[in-house]
Amino acid sequence: MKSKVTESKIAKSKNIAIAGEITPSKTIIPVIERLRELEKEDKLSFKLNKIIGLYHGESSKAFLEPHCDEVYSIGEGRRGKKNSTGKLAYLISKDILKSYNALKGKNIDLLITAGNAGDVRKAIVAANILRIPVLHIEQDIYNPIEVISQANLVTVPSEDYKKYLEKNYQLKNVVNINGYPMAKYVDNQIKEGSLIDKDEIYGEYGMKEFVLLVLGGDLREEDIEPLIRAVEELNLKALIAPYRFDRNMVQDLVLSPNIKILPQYVDLLSFMNAASHLIFAAGMGMTIEAGVFNIPSLKIEGFHKTHGSVDLAKSLDIPIVKIDEIPKAFENLTEHKDSNLVENSEIAIEKLVDLINDFNPKALNRSGFKSTKEIWNSRKAFR
Repeated sequence: MKSKVTESKIAKSKNIAIAGEITPSKTIIPVIERLRELEKEDKLSFKLNKIIGLYHGESSKAFLEPHCDEVYSIGEGRRGKKNSTGKLAYLISKDILKSYNALKGKNIDLLITAGNAGDVRKAIVAANILRIPVLHIEQDIYNPIEVISQANLVTVPSEDYKKYLEKNYQLKNVVNINGYPMAKYVDNQIKEGSLIDKDEIYGEYGMKEFVLLVLGGDLREEDIEPLIRAVEELNLKALIAPYRFDRNMVQDLVLSPNIKILPQYVDLLSFMNAASHLIFAAGMGMTIEAGVFNIPSLKIEGFHKTHGSVDLAKSLDIPIVKIDEIPKAFENLTEHKDSNLVENSEIAIEKLVDLINDFNPKALNRSGFKSTKEIWNSRKAFR
């Protein structure tokens, strides 16, 4: 697809910083790759000098480092860790300082963020202190992070979502990019042969057809045992990716010899590519991945009844079921609705590139603290 960006004389060099945990980074990376392509063709209005990555934990560092010229730590994730309000405030303040120091003195012209986790909060707050313009790519429409109200520009994947953010959170400068850039990242991994060979996975785990069960963030610990019992009832070979749950705890709950537990963190895209079916309790990232692979899938109903991933699953005809409904729903499972996820992601990437190319922070006022308060109040339902 040709970019709308037209050739122009290079005006100046720019440094761009990016911040996002692993899944949100999959949204930003194809945008960065496209910017680099266009710069080589002299089709940007600026010279792309440096890409600086702000990482949140070692796994995020390993993921971002190949795509950045420099990377800096802005702290660790605290999902699942219990801290007092006072200690949490201290840790957040400490990480904001890390973000501030990572951005300070680097002549950053634009910070690009994605996702709704703490890394986005810290990075945007630090950028605001340093008066660095911010472009935020939003996908979790119903539960965004409060500080996107302090971004100069927020993008969304559909016109309905644009109206939702404007109406419910009084956000200004919201742009519909008509798709999910992350789908292009997944498609590239498939086409570039970056995935583990299927036969290698079949050989290592002794099963050629298997159900992949991914334990995502929409599950609680008390859900794991009934979920495993439901999967055992299928009487099929299965691999479980424990992801954010303790692997040993999950292993101790398994009774069937048909089920094996994967290491704590694996290349899920490779296992999705090798699986015959997918059952998952994760959010937007995995729903996009299931859509690109077009693998027969079940999404487990979680405590987020209203969620962007729920909307997307419904549009793909991926059934959303309760744990005890899995055996019956699995009987009628077929490939889901063919989607235009990849094609739309290419449109979205080009729109983001155009926005970055023409970015004028002076013409893009932040939405302000009224929006911050509206988002904060709406997030109470998820706390």
